Amino acid sequence: MEKQQHAEPWYATALRAGLELVGWIGLPIALWPHSVLLAIGVDVLLIGVPALLQTPGDKPGTVVAVPGWVTVLMVLAELAGAVAAARLLFPGWAAVLVTLLALACCGTELPRWRRLLSR
Repeated sequence: MEKQQHAEPWYATALRAGLELVGWIGLPIALWPHSVLLAIGVDVLLIGVPALLQTPGDKPGTVVAVPGWVTVLMVLAELAGAVAAARLLFPGWAAVLVTLLALACCGTELPRWRRLLSR
């Protein structure tokens, strides 16, 4: 039996999802001229792995159960991908803005991370 799913504030989910999109789209664009395989591989890591590996009770429909710390590391990888993509593709001010949003996202994720790590 799966544990009850916890509701997150809408702004935490929206901020994380927006930053995930920056990484999912931006990193392959930045890497494509250097290595097509690397560009594809980064999206497999950033999209495919989190789609398969979930902490039970965090999201509905766990495919492969992993401990909470794995989910926290995957979110941090997503945020790092967004920051890296912004630094590679965006003007300096926009890269700084994405970096600040990623730091804010870490703050909005803290309650979820505490819950995930307490298991």
